[in-house]
Amino acid sequence: MHDIHQILKTYWGYEQFRPLQEDIVRSVLAGTDTLALLPTGGGKSICFQVPALALEGLCLVITPLIALMKDQVEQLNKRGVAAVAIYSGMNRREIDIALDNCVFGNTKFLYLSPERLLTELFQERVKRMKVSLLAVDEAHCISQWGYDFRPPYLQIADLRELLPGVPVIALTATATEQVKQDIQEKLLFKQQQVFQKSFARANLSYSCLYTEDKVGRMLEVLQRMPGQAIVYVRSRKQTVELAKYLQSKRIAAAAYHAGLKFEERSAAQSAWIQNKTRVIVATNAFGMGIDKPDVRLVVHLDLPESLEAYYQEAGRAGRDEKYAYATVLYGPNDVADLERKVTEAHPPLEFIRRVYQALANYYQMAVGSGAMSSFDFDLQDFAKNYKLKPLEVHHAIKRLEGEGYIQLNEAYFMPSRLMLIMDSIQLYEFQVIHPEHEALVRMILRLNGGEAFSNFVRVSERKLAQLVHLTEENVRKKLEYLHKLQVLVYEPQHDASQLLFTQSRQDAMNLPLDHAKLKRLRELALLKVREMGRYIETSDRCRTQLLLEYFGEISDKSCRICDYCLAQRKKERTLQEEEALRKKVLDLLQQKPYLPKELVQQFEAKHAEVVTTLLRELVDLGRIRYIESGKLEVN
Repeated sequence: MHDIHQILKTYWGYEQFRPLQEDIVRSVLAGTDTLALLPTGGGKSICFQVPALALEGLCLVITPLIALMKDQVEQLNKRGVAAVAIYSGMNRREIDIALDNCVFGNTKFLYLSPERLLTELFQERVKRMKVSLLAVDEAHCISQWGYDFRPPYLQIADLRELLPGVPVIALTATATEQVKQDIQEKLLFKQQQVFQKSFARANLSYSCLYTEDKVGRMLEVLQRMPGQAIVYVRSRKQTVELAKYLQSKRIAAAAYHAGLKFEERSAAQSAWIQNKTRVIVATNAFGMGIDKPDVRLVVHLDLPESLEAYYQEAGRAGRDEKYAYATVLYGPNDVADLERKVTEAHPPLEFIRRVYQALANYYQMAVGSGAMSSFDFDLQDFAKNYKLKPLEVHHAIKRLEGEGYIQLNEAYFMPSRLMLIMDSIQLYEFQVIHPEHEALVRMILRLNGGEAFSNFVRVSERKLAQLVHLTEENVRKKLEYLHKLQVLVYEPQHDASQLLFTQSRQDAMNLPLDHAKLKRLRELALLKVREMGRYIETSDRCRTQLLLEYFGEISDKSCRICDYCLAQRKKERTLQEEEALRKKVLDLLQQKPYLPKELVQQFEAKHAEVVTTLLRELVDLGRIRYIESGKLEVN
């Protein structure tokens, strides 16, 4: 076993762990099943990556977030650690090679979504892998009492039976007491072992501002508070409209949502990360896996559906532990509107079955076929084809996802990639017979060497076109032709949402939807909306205390920086100031009588109004009185 401090320094450049990280790492290395609750930006990945590097063998990482998966694999590879990911959109050969590298190669981390766990392809290989650790990220997804329940997470218990003696580390940023218990039970923890950093963020000022002009108030807040900001809204259309509005007010802003092309999303995100754009206006998916510590402000123009979601999104501010703000702007009907939207998000069973049947028709899938098949999915095109409303379709798909039949992954970018499937001798003979393809094949070999024979490698059609003096379109056509001739496997880039059938296609009319469970989930979702409403509408409690209480952490210590605490401190200062002014009034009148006007002139102009009010109060209380001259004296 390698020294964990040396690993931390070698791969991350840190001299020491953050609070709790070392305790979690040592618990894992002792072979103990461990649940780690660390807030957003609290360094969860180090808690499983460091012990995995200290142990001999492979770490399996289960996560539902493809963007996060790809980001962490890229970061590990940059640090010289062999890591691969398996997700929808990859062809079977790519998956085959990735799994082989985990069995026979030096791969240290395998990231995959929970839907992959029970596939025959994975189950046969995992038995031959030397697995040292099982890491379950976003572990709240395993609990029906959480806010993002995913049935495939329940399959992790079956995986544990295939990997006896392998410890599990479960990680999440948010979990109530009930969810914490559920995670440990569902993951078959041998003993309870929970490490939880306080949900309190000492540097984050929470506030909830009531307004009937959200856009105007948002502008006020942005103008008053400098620094990088995220503005969260519910719809894609809003992101674009608000970004344009802010630009018209000379605030550098950009829109970000899953419907934009990869180049647009990437440009908006990069400009914001590099501080060239100050404000990013985004839907709630933005921010996952983005390590930007200097966000000073997060504004919610629409209410999140739960306090868990709010805590995660607000927590993207102030990761550098400097002062930051999280502000919710809410109007008179926001809670009622959110309740209505949540109710609409749970459509009737008949409609869910209708959408499932339409999906099967759309992809021409026969009953009993299609398990783990992945397709590009265009919601607008699908809805138009079947004369359905896009939003209603989206809700039905989410329910089918919750029942474990399909999985919809938002648009993510996969660059073009290829792999040579002829050996070097066959390839040489091919080039002799087909000299018109020789320049392109030689350039692929020159750029990638022998790696192209054993693994899929990324290719840029634009770069190849420049090097072999062809158009991009010609290069694509040639690669497609070489793919057809089985010289290579070519996967062009794509940037579309992916729909994955996690089970074989079933007869829609007899689709066994769990009516009782769907009803319970709707009631739970509505309960979470009401908790969100209670949080924003409570005006007589510390905001941090309210959040802590929701997550089962009771504290009588006020944060001193939320809107309530700041108002209380201002009130205290005002009372102290009033008491000092009252004392000075009485001291002056002890010396001699004054006309009210003369008395007010003894104070700074900014205190004139308060002193005038104090004089009335003191007269009413009988502490001072008027005499015949119209002057005041102590009674």
